[in-house]
Amino acid sequence: MASLRELLGLISAHEWRKKGVEVPSLGGAPNNRIHPHCGVFSPVRGEYVALVAKKTLPEHFKRDGSAQTWTAFDIGTGTGVLAAGLARHGVAHVVATELDPRARACALENLTRLGVAEKVDSAVQLLQADLFPAGRARLIVYNPSWIPARPGSPIERAVYGDGSAMLPGFLNGLVAHLEPGGEGWLILSDLGEHLGLRTRAEFLAAVEAAGLQVVGRHDTAPVHGEAADADDPLHGARALEMASLWRLQARAS
Repeated sequence: MASLRELLGLISAHEWRKKGVEVPSLGGAPNNRIHPHCGVFSPVRGEYVALVAKKTLPEHFKRDGSAQTWTAFDIGTGTGVLAAGLARHGVAHVVATELDPRARACALENLTRLGVAEKVDSAVQLLQADLFPAGRARLIVYNPSWIPARPGSPIERAVYGDGSAMLPGFLNGLVAHLEPGGEGWLILSDLGEHLGLRTRAEFLAAVEAAGLQVVGRHDTAPVHGEAADADDPLHGARALEMASLWRLQARAS
């Protein structure tokens, strides 16, 4: 027995895995498709991937040469799409972490298909880890679940993040894992704020309490059809939603 909602979700997940989801910011077709597994967040909303792809690497990252000389971490890589994007945009060494075995299998499949899984001539190392790997990086990217609410089924874990410790865990661990002058890029939707599940003040207070400062923010409006669907029960919140790339650095003492 399964609810119609879950059944429809499973059908959609199957189609995404079979056909793949085109992610233009990964490059030209046909080698730009991500195949999400059931229960792993699908990059069907590609605006958050484009935020990372369009963001120019800060100049101070390049003092000692180019992106070929430094490491980036992709925390909770999911399908591997952001790790692949970093590799495609010139980062020679990306360490992608993922705790969930289903998501790790998904990421490995995608990174291998895209030709960036760690080999002699490629970039991404995939590790089992709860948030951070050992060591430090000059750039640390994290795209957590956007809606802080309890998932109703396993497939909904791709969207709903009941683990309220995940975002604070990232913020509180960021300073210890950044190289001097490095940045954390947090990709976060404000949909939860419009739904009353968290506030901007709470988020900014958590950033400050973690010893961090915001050095930049880049926003993009959603491009999916639900944002313009007046019959959607969440239309009011979706019409206001913005996805943001928050640039965070250690606060000067």
